[in-house]
Amino acid sequence: MSNHLSNEKSPYLLQHKDNPVDWYPWCREAFEKSAREDRPIFLSIGYSTCHWCHVMAHESFEDREVAQILNREYICIKVDREERPDVDSVYMSVCQAVTGAGGWPLTVIMTPEQKPFFVGTYFPKYRRYGQAGLIEMLEMIADMWKNSREELLASGEEITAVIRQNRINRNKEPEKEILRKAYELFQRQFDAVWGGFGLAPKFPAPHNLLFLMRYAVSENVPDAMKMAEITLDAMGKGGMYDQIGGGFSRYSTDDRWLVPHFEKMLYDNALLTLAYLNAYQITGKKEYAHIARCTADYILGELKDEKGGFYCGQDADSEGEEGKYYVFTPEEIKRVLGERDGAEFCALYGITEDGNFEGKSIPNRIGQKLSGWNADDWRIKKLYQYRLTRTRLHKDDKILLSWNGWAIIALIRTGQILEEGRCYEAAFRAQHFIEEYMTDQDNRLYLRFRDGEAAHMGQLDDYAVYVLALLELY
Repeated sequence: MSNHLSNEKSPYLLQHKDNPVDWYPWCREAFEKSAREDRPIFLSIGYSTCHWCHVMAHESFEDREVAQILNREYICIKVDREERPDVDSVYMSVCQAVTGAGGWPLTVIMTPEQKPFFVGTYFPKYRRYGQAGLIEMLEMIADMWKNSREELLASGEEITAVIRQNRINRNKEPEKEILRKAYELFQRQFDAVWGGFGLAPKFPAPHNLLFLMRYAVSENVPDAMKMAEITLDAMGKGGMYDQIGGGFSRYSTDDRWLVPHFEKMLYDNALLTLAYLNAYQITGKKEYAHIARCTADYILGELKDEKGGFYCGQDADSEGEEGKYYVFTPEEIKRVLGERDGAEFCALYGITEDGNFEGKSIPNRIGQKLSGWNADDWRIKKLYQYRLTRTRLHKDDKILLSWNGWAIIALIRTGQILEEGRCYEAAFRAQHFIEEYMTDQDNRLYLRFRDGEAAHMGQLDDYAVYVLALLELY
């Protein structure tokens, strides 16, 4: 029996429409029912290409024991964080303020008035390695709601007060000193061996790299550029960069960018294209141009809708296995390319008998001195086509306005800097798509388009990024 998600358009919500949990989308009906029946809200926020969202769904939300507790004690709401960034940003800031960390799936329990009193991320069904299990947590909080509610409500008031205080606009003019402080912060966190900042997991954070490159040029600080280059070089050689199909995964689980969390997102790849293009302009290094071009090719080849917009991204999992789409054995490579070319590819891209990920190998060029094959090499294209037929990736085919704005900017700059006319054409088509399908009669923007429907009024970042895109097009 379907719950209340069956008429939604979000791929993430539709993944949960047949759960035994009686999910509602974010809607007035759910909050009114929560107040009427005096039950707290269980809010779960995630997105369709999120590996740990899949794990929690399989362990708990598809489980009848968990569903029985949730349906009896709570009103349950599912939110796609990409479709409702306004909701996600509020509760993610709560999670970060309370726990010092964040991530998805985001788990929130709150009053019918939407005041959170418990936050966390992924929970296993049962207690494991010292981490609380979902079942025991749900039962404990349900008991407190009935017998010691004052404690929960007091916690909710404290959390709400902290968030409000953090959002006060102090109306101070920013000073240039903040740029120097930012640079010094990156210096302290920088990994001089593998690049990136802080410990694993490592995120590419292209906006930080763009800042460092701009700071290096404007303030004449060569070390800022060096930090950016070491990071860009290491990411481009690692397994986080798709050596066969172009484009970058979400983040690396290790220090040297070898083993990624395999999902690929449109906005990450658009911003990384901008970072590599900027590095190419400053340094003239052809490798940066190559990676930028291949990343733009990935966006155009894998994420483009036939009407001109761009999809959100691709999943980490294939057929229930994380990374299955991306990994190889030496025998498999040789079967596709032949013995001689197969052996050469294995040597150049780290495909070994022992493997580097669960017995198989993620193609990478870490520590490699010899040049890799060009993206237009027939052998790379053959491996790419083979990979497409071997197994498929789930694609989140929502079209988000702000992410499409970043894609337009990245494609226009790729067209300008690398003289790629097809990137110009794709950028203009995407803008026409937004104008035709994601703009209403009063020229107001919609946040999301999917399956013939535009929905959710645009937020500040939609307008800001679209304005940037229009200026770039102009």
